[in-house]
Order: sequence, then structure tokens, then C-alpha cells
Amino acid sequence: MNKRRVVITGLGCVTALAESADGLFTALCGGKSGISTIESFDISEYPVKFGGEIKSFDVTKYVEQRESKRMDRFTQFAVAAASQAVSDSGLDFSREDAFRVGSIVGTGIGGIKEIEEQHIRLLDKGPRKVSPFCVPRLMGNAASGNIAILYGLRGPNFCLVSACASGAHAIGEAFFNIIAGRSDIMVTGGAEAALTPLGLASFCAARSLSTRNDDPEASSRPFDKDRDGFVLSEGAGILVLEEYERARKRGADIYAELLGYAATDDGYHITAPPPDGAGAAEAMKLALTDAGIDKEEIDYINAHGTGTELNDIAESAAIKTVFGDHAYKLAVSSTKSSIGHLLGASGAVELIVCIKAINESSIPPTVNLDNQDERCDLKMDYVPLEARQAKVNIALSNSLGFGGHNACLVVGKI
Repeated sequence: MNKRRVVITGLGCVTALAESADGLFTALCGGKSGISTIESFDISEYPVKFGGEIKSFDVTKYVEQRESKRMDRFTQFAVAAASQAVSDSGLDFSREDAFRVGSIVGTGIGGIKEIEEQHIRLLDKGPRKVSPFCVPRLMGNAASGNIAILYGLRGPNFCLVSACASGAHAIGEAFFNIIAGRSDIMVTGGAEAALTPLGLASFCAARSLSTRNDDPEASSRPFDKDRDGFVLSEGAGILVLEEYERARKRGADIYAELLGYAATDDGYHITAPPPDGAGAAEAMKLALTDAGIDKEEIDYINAHGTGTELNDIAESAAIKTVFGDHAYKLAVSSTKSSIGHLLGASGAVELIVCIKAINESSIPPTVNLDNQDERCDLKMDYVPLEARQAKVNIALSNSLGFGGHNACLVVGKI
């Protein structure tokens, strides 16, 4: 029995750099940064005063204002990105079997903004003043649920929570769902809006963030010797996955084919990867096997690349373990250098970047890579500072999360 093929027919994203897949990729290849001083709350007492904050987002472009008020910010981002992706796909769900269309959306933290606001209300005004919409706003599955409601989708619908690997895991499980024949179309990805007072304070307390307050645009420095932590950001990435034959028959514009997916865990530490990156390496190996391709066929890797010492060194080691000599022939870059770390949304946004790299024959750079860390291997090509025109037939995207989660997606030219 032949394996069902899965293709991508719609892309949508909301980030601090742009509010569309095309806009994001153009800005990335232009070496632009979406990192800036935080304006949405008082940062005077915070040691970190910047992030990948989305400044002028208007959810009413996508849903009615009345409906938007029942959503936390992370859900609003997800619905906006889904609206873009569905429109891009050209699908009319009123003509589809609703039970054959589902939605899986990941998030690392969910509705933290709602939790913070309602807790303040509870303390200030008492339990009777807590909003009746508190639970529908804060629950992690609110993103996938609202997307299903918006389009009348009645197939598999759930949320995946695996920290910074959430978006990639969601896409992978949606991929497997179509391969298994349980669905024909899946709306999938990740969303996050943890750039809040508590969210920022928590990561500051963990001392995992860059403190380069005097130069925010230069703060996210994956693989650079002068890195000092990652940059907290917000946003969403949503894709439409579709079984290949039905997409072809309806004349859909197909961006790429999702070829393989794998997931592992480090079983090592709640926040740190093992120095040799063994869990990430195994995820890459399994994803290549699932895709049925040789390691030499990979042209580009969109690295997890957070700009923390432990991650950069471990991921570089994992890439060398898997690819051997080919590690020095392929291109590796980190999108987080430009837009920061979107936590549970990062894997989805970064897969979109891989797809655009394939379609545009261009590899976005790792910006701010001025002084490459020799422990990440000076012979490896991290595409420093400037984008590069290059033919990309097959790309691989890594997502690694607190808890030891590793997820790897392989995507190729159709």
C-alpha cells in the first residue's frame, strides 16, 4: 500500500517582523530585525526591556470584534494566521466533508495574559468579578477550537503542549493524521503570546534572556561567541496541509511536500540539552528515515538556534553527528536571530521559512553572527549576516523544547 502524500497549500503567520508569510521572508532575507523595546506594559523594573513584540496587530481584520473579545492574545494570533493560510489555500470548507478536516495547534504556555489579568481582578475585586470568559480564553486548546468554530471543522481537533517544540509537534501529528487516512485536510501550527508581565519576569528570573537593552536589534545572536541569551517573542504560524491527490485534482497551488517527521526526548534535564545533542540527532535521523531520503539530499537546515550557549553547541554537535562530512556542505541558519523566540509558535513559523526558502531559492541569514563561536565549529556554514541565493530542494527544521522535547520536520520541492 502506497503512503499517502501530504502537501502544503496555505501559509499564514503573525510575527513582530511581518504579518504575512511573504512579508516575513522578505524582511528576513533583507536582514531586518523585529526586536524592539516593549511598549505594552511597564518595564521599568525589569532587567530585560525588549522582545519580539507585535506592535500594531488588529484582530478585527480577521474576526468580528465581539468574537475577538472572547479570545486571549495567543488565540487571536492563531485565528489571524489561520485566516491567512485558509485564504491562501483557496479552500472553501462549505464544500468539504467537515469530518475530514481538522485542526491541531500547539502552544507552550497558552492564555497567560488572561490568567494574569483575571488573577489581578480576583485579588482586587473578589471572585464574583472574574470574567465568565476566563476559562475559554486561557485554555491551551482555545486556538484550535476557535479555528474549528470559525470554519466549521469537525475532524480531529486538539492542542499539543511541548514547550518550544509545540508547533512542530502539532504539524507532525497533523501530517501523520492525513497519512493514516483519518483526515484529508488539516489546519495546523503554533501560537504564543507570553510576552506579558509574568511571562517576561519568569524568563528573567531564569536568567535565560539576553540583557542587551542598549541595542535590542543586536540582542539575538545564535552561534555567536558574544551571545548572552535568547529573546522572548510572540506570534503564530499556521499551515494548511492537504492530501496530495485531492489537492492536485482541485488545482491547488502547492508550495511544497511535507516528507517526514520524527520526535524524541533527551531524558536528561528539564531545561538543558545534553552536550552532545543526542536526542536532537536521533530525531533528525528518524525524520530522514521517515522521509525516505539520504542525509546528503538536505540542502538547508533551519536550526532551533536560540542564541543560548547550551542550545547552540548541542544542536551543532547533533547536526555533525547526523550529517558527518555533509554538515560542512549544507547551509544552517537561525530565524530567531531576526524575530526572537516565539516558544510554541517557533516551529511552525520556521517551517514556513523553510518552505519559502524552497520556493524563492533563497536562504535567510543568521543576523548578528559577527564572531562565530568555535565550539559550534568554524567550518560549518551558518549563513552569517546576509541572505544567499541558492537552490533548495529539501530543507529540515529543528525544534527543541524545555522538557527535553525534540521535533524534526523535513519538507521538499514538489
